[in-house]
Amino acid sequence: MATTAQTSVKTAVPKRRLSERKRDNLFAYLFISPFFIIFGIFGLYPILFTIYLSFFKWDALNPMKYIGLQNYQFVLEDSIFWTSFSNTLLISVMGTIPQLILALLIAIFLNSAFTKFKQVFRVLFFMPNITSIVAVALVFSAIYSNNGMGNWLLDIFGLDAVAWNSGWWGVKIAIATMIMWRWTGYNMVIYLSGLQSIPADLYEAARIDGAGRFQQMIHITLPLLKPFIIFTVMMSTIGSLQLFTEPYVFLGQSGTSSLRSEGITMVNYLYSEAFSNSFFGTAAATAVILLVFTIMFSMINMWASNKLGGDTEG
Repeated sequence: MATTAQTSVKTAVPKRRLSERKRDNLFAYLFISPFFIIFGIFGLYPILFTIYLSFFKWDALNPMKYIGLQNYQFVLEDSIFWTSFSNTLLISVMGTIPQLILALLIAIFLNSAFTKFKQVFRVLFFMPNITSIVAVALVFSAIYSNNGMGNWLLDIFGLDAVAWNSGWWGVKIAIATMIMWRWTGYNMVIYLSGLQSIPADLYEAARIDGAGRFQQMIHITLPLLKPFIIFTVMMSTIGSLQLFTEPYVFLGQSGTSSLRSEGITMVNYLYSEAFSNSFFGTAAATAVILLVFTIMFSMINMWASNKLGGDTEG
């Protein structure tokens, strides 16, 4: 009888422990469930519905009509879409590459031991990032107006005035300047945190070995900043492909000829198809194509960063 009782106790303990483990797992999933619920409602569902909608013709009033790949065919054959694509790429290059270089130089300047009032400079450089995009676009609209500060400075140097809000190059330079002004401080903070994570002993050992500042930059700073550089390049690429507010506010309203020919971006094109023309299926197809382009350019950035950093794997 005693043996039987001990056996029953031994078999009962694992079951109780298993139930406790399940209870712990249940509480763990319960605590993290809000994130998945919110992501499913506001993240995953819109993505899946957009892909689904891209195969239908719908104006948000009448019933949806299945048309297969016709929306994709219309978008890919539309010259305005390819104009928006080329504008997006050109503005991205003009606004992103100089911005990242300038952000790195400012971060190195603020990380220097000889720089005074570092906290003040950090706040000043980061302040544009917390400013409203609409306010920034309105201010730059005044600067780049026909009688604004931009043409006033050109006149001082004896140069001809530029049609900033209608010229092919003028619009792109103005929008790229807005992007640089807004995001340079943000990337500067990221680079500065990366610089401060590099041990000072490495620079001291390099100086003892006779390495100059340029050699320290090439062989110590840039290699150890590689993860931060990859992150900023990736986020800047994704952000530039989603450019919308700056050209929309700077050029007035979506749908005008100047916006379509000079400064329209892919997101402006998407917005115009959905809310100006009521072609929600075409807009959904544009969003899916934009997602594919974003993934492609992100992969290209990763590959280029790895190659430039000397990573031969993958």
